[in-house]
Amino acid sequence: MTAKAKKLPTTQWKLKEASTDNIADSLSSEFGISSIISRILTQREIADMESARRYLYPSLNDLYPPLLMKDMKVGVGRLLKAIHNKEKIVIYGDYDADGITSVVILYKFIGKLTPHLSFYIPDRVEEGYGLKTKIIDKFKAENTNLIITVDCGISDIEQIAYAQSLGIETIVLDHHEIPEILPDAVATINPNQTDCGFPFKNLAAVGIAYNFIIALRGALRKEGFWKNDDYPNLKEYLDIVALGTIGDIAPLVDENRIFAKIGLELITEGKRPGIKALKEVSGIDGQNIDSFRASFSLIPRINAAGRIASALDAVQLLLTEDIDEARSLAAKLDGYNRRRQSMEKNILNDILDNIRKIPDFEKLNALVFSSEKWHPGIVGIVASRLVDLFSRPAFVISINGGIGKGSGRSISEFNIHQGLKQCASLLLSYGGHYRAAGISIREDDIDEFSALLNGIIDESIQTQDMVSHTLIDTECRLSDINLALINEMTMLAPFGCDNPEPILCARNIQVSSPLIVGNNHLKMKLTSQGISRDSIWFSMGSFMDAIAGANLDVAFTPQINYWNGTSDIQLKLKDVAILS
Repeated sequence: MTAKAKKLPTTQWKLKEASTDNIADSLSSEFGISSIISRILTQREIADMESARRYLYPSLNDLYPPLLMKDMKVGVGRLLKAIHNKEKIVIYGDYDADGITSVVILYKFIGKLTPHLSFYIPDRVEEGYGLKTKIIDKFKAENTNLIITVDCGISDIEQIAYAQSLGIETIVLDHHEIPEILPDAVATINPNQTDCGFPFKNLAAVGIAYNFIIALRGALRKEGFWKNDDYPNLKEYLDIVALGTIGDIAPLVDENRIFAKIGLELITEGKRPGIKALKEVSGIDGQNIDSFRASFSLIPRINAAGRIASALDAVQLLLTEDIDEARSLAAKLDGYNRRRQSMEKNILNDILDNIRKIPDFEKLNALVFSSEKWHPGIVGIVASRLVDLFSRPAFVISINGGIGKGSGRSISEFNIHQGLKQCASLLLSYGGHYRAAGISIREDDIDEFSALLNGIIDESIQTQDMVSHTLIDTECRLSDINLALINEMTMLAPFGCDNPEPILCARNIQVSSPLIVGNNHLKMKLTSQGISRDSIWFSMGSFMDAIAGANLDVAFTPQINYWNGTSDIQLKLKDVAILS
């Protein structure tokens, strides 16, 4: 699919102008913000003063009491007992950024309370996701008394029962979808449980772990554990919490927004040796770290360790207090990431070659591809790329010995975990949440799985909904776009899942001086009512002839472009529609 094969606009535009002028005016007056910013807030259903305050000024004071979470008090109590009785405790995590950061903050905090603590992250290829009985046997041989699972465990019914039979108890900290039967753990802490009173349900695992150590600190303070109120400042952990939250593509709203906002500020400061070294090797040291730089520079290097090597390197990077060790580990992670990028490119090219050979490809509701050549640690990234390219749920499966290990990603209109429930008879195992899931499947069942998933999607959503959309926050004039507005927009950051960069729309704009720059980027000047702004449309140089001299409606995000020591306003185009 190339730009030349597309028509303009390239996406379906959705502009929902709600009848909230009075509310928008009130927000503008109360917070001293422009009408454009207040309209963006109301479009995002932030329509009362308290919600707007929490959104515009994220504060740790607005975190919910952790003890509202079901089983939190029980779990903290069991851990305190283990600490006081000098029991052996192991933290068991996942090998992605969310799991790695969860292990790090639990180990850093609990490690200050007891020396009888270790952690374990399984090898993605050799051991796979979740608890395994063989590993539990290892824990038993080491006289472990308590396992704390984090970013896994909620579906490990048999394994937790097995640990219990050996006299090992388990605390589960997980955020994945709730199975029909819960594990027989001492405490199952997951806000997605229907009888959990915690108001925010969309925490990443690292957010649950952070709430856990807040509750643990509170219990220890009541016991008088620290003299003279000299207790740990948990704000210092938020740089790590932010990396895990953003890395898991958790919605950047409510508590996650607080974690990300404050955590990104700490990442920018770069006091933690591991994060400073990671910024250096990524070429962004000294820059302001926003969610995009974290997502595209820092987090991929953390994830790369668990994808194609050992997640332990990433854990040690975030734990070390030695800058030289941190730089050595960051260089290793950078090398892993370069290998990951090459492998990802090769897999994606394989799939695109296959797609070109599929008749009526556009009629497919789901994309399912498999191969024995593909590394299981890379397939999830490629599935995400396929969703971005084709606006279809996608599964990419790595086959070894007749068994496929696959990762799936979805679009906003389709709950991929619920869809897998209807395919359970064809799967050896599955787990995940709304937009991401993992499966294990026999190679012989992959074609049937693909056909069944296509049918499920066909029945659940309309084909016209499975196209790329541009969601426009509000209309404006080019004269509205100034430095003051762009500065105000920074109050809406950090941007990410469920809190995207604002997209504005301006009508009847004249184009002049179109020029292809860089890697097929289309640069042009846009003019309306005597006001001109520079613009850039990435990777869309193929449209230069079509729009030269035309009148357009444009969808864009305003930004400051820094170049050769100068700065100016630039419109980052999302899409254009030709009027004449």
